[in-house]
Formats: sequence, C-alpha cells, structure tokens
Amino acid sequence: MSYTIGIDLGGTNIVAGLVDEKYRLLDKAAVKTQAEKGFEYITDNMAKLTATLLGRAGLQKEQVSSIGIGSPGAMNKATGTLIFAGNLDWHNVPLGPAVEKKTGIRTLIANDADCAALGEFVAGAAAEDESMALITIGTGVGSGIVSGGHLFSPAGSCAPELGHVTLIAGGEPCTCGRRGCAEAYLSFSALIRDANRAADVTPDSMLAQLRERGEALNGKNIFDCAKSGDPAAKGLVDRFIELMGEFLGSVENAFGVRAIVIGGGISKEGDWFRRRVYDAMLPNVFAGETFAPALRMAALGNDAGVIGAAALEQYQ
Repeated sequence: MSYTIGIDLGGTNIVAGLVDEKYRLLDKAAVKTQAEKGFEYITDNMAKLTATLLGRAGLQKEQVSSIGIGSPGAMNKATGTLIFAGNLDWHNVPLGPAVEKKTGIRTLIANDADCAALGEFVAGAAAEDESMALITIGTGVGSGIVSGGHLFSPAGSCAPELGHVTLIAGGEPCTCGRRGCAEAYLSFSALIRDANRAADVTPDSMLAQLRERGEALNGKNIFDCAKSGDPAAKGLVDRFIELMGEFLGSVENAFGVRAIVIGGGISKEGDWFRRRVYDAMLPNVFAGETFAPALRMAALGNDAGVIGAAALEQYQ
C-alpha cells in the first residue's frame, strides 16, 4: 500500500490529509493558518501536521511517496516557488522546497482551485469522466480543469483563471482591477452587491426587510428570498442563472470537457439550481445538446482540495 499526503493551505486553516492509492481520505489534521506569523511558522506547521498523520497511522516517512500542497496564488510548479499569494502576503517564497526539507518527503505544489478540481476528478463528482472543469462559486470564482490525464496548467502561466475572463465588456469593476469579469457577476460578493442595490430601490422587498431586521444579506438568504417568491430576489437569481449559463457555455466551447462540476458555497443549492443552470447553459454550447457536458454539483466539499493535492504526483 502506498500513501500520499495532501495539504490545503487556506487563509484561515491548514488542513492535511493522509490518502491511500485509491484516493480514500484516511485521516485529517488541521491547525489555524495565522498568516501574520510568517512563512517559517506556516511551513513548520505543515511539517508538524505531516508528522501527526504519520504517527497516528504508524507509518514511516519512506512509506509516503509525496506531499502535495494546494495554495492560493500564482506559482512556478516546476521549482515549487509560490510567486504571489495576496491573502498570505507572500512573494517568491520556496514553499515546496521548504516543506520538502522539513519533512524529508518529495513535495509538489499547485493552485488550490486546481487541487479541488483534481479531487473531484479522482474521487468525487467527475470520477467517471475523462475530462472535467470545476467552477467554484463563493466569495470569488475559482476554476480548475483536468484533461488528457493532467491538470490543465500551462507552464509560465497562472491559467486557468476563468473567473477573470470577460463576461460583460466594460461592466462591473472586478477585484483584479479589470471590468466585466465573470467574478464580478457570478460570485456571492457580486450577488450581495446587487441584492443591496435592489433593496435600496425596493423597500417593500424581502431583501429590504431582512436588512431592516439587522440581517446582512448573503448568498443563502438571497436565494431563500427568491425561492419564497420575492420579485426583487427572484429577478436577481434569474439573471444570475442566465449569466451562469452563458459563462459555462463558453467554458465548454473553449475546453470541450465531458463534465462541469459546480463547487463552493453555491453547491448547497442542490439539484433545482443545477437543472436551471443546465437549461441556461445548453443554448450557449456550440452544436447544443450533442456536445453538452454533464453538469454536476461537487461531491467532496472541503475535502476536495486535500484529496486533489495528494493526487498531484499522478496528475500534475
């Protein structure tokens, strides 16, 4: 039996998992990230988490073929260098080599969205598919693509950043500094922005009433208002789904994957949302239903990034 370890480096938590050769997650351990304590502190904790997992499983480091780390930001995977990660305030840090030195185990790195996509590909919603794209909808819009037995991640590039393809030219400002990106329309941040605008001009709406009661608008209560029949919220959600269909149709036309998986917080909306988005996507796929991908909701939740990171040595 061979084992790998996957580490998901987040802004709040570092989660490490021991994974077997069938991509089953056998054990997990986690600590708070505490980014303000710096690079050495975080990589020390990654090494400690690795030692914890090995100790609990009764394994020696020689029985682990690799460690994979999924991190936010842009990176040079060949050298293991994290070039930039804004939420960690890291610039050109040797993430892979540092963890490899501290653990004595070969260490690979990749973008966290790529790792989540790989997790869903090897053990989740796309485990039966030849190729797939993962689109995560949360605070932002993340993406990852697996095709031809590898992550789509061209050397010298931070692609795919599908959240930052133009959806509406000259449109809403995006956090990346451009205008009209998909993320500026399809993230929860964008939905909340639009819901607050709608509440401002429709004081009788459920959205405005939530605010009057002191409740901050969020993805869940906006969708709940729409499902309850509130016209303002329903208009927002209908437009969101329409734009989602256009966006996913373009993803399919560009990459020709056999499955698109929707992850992130919006995946909790379940099958009613999936069906409506599929219907909105279908007219935007070249040649229509003949080449349309399956559309699925993510299956692994927060474990996707850990399992995908553990699979990097096979698919990077």
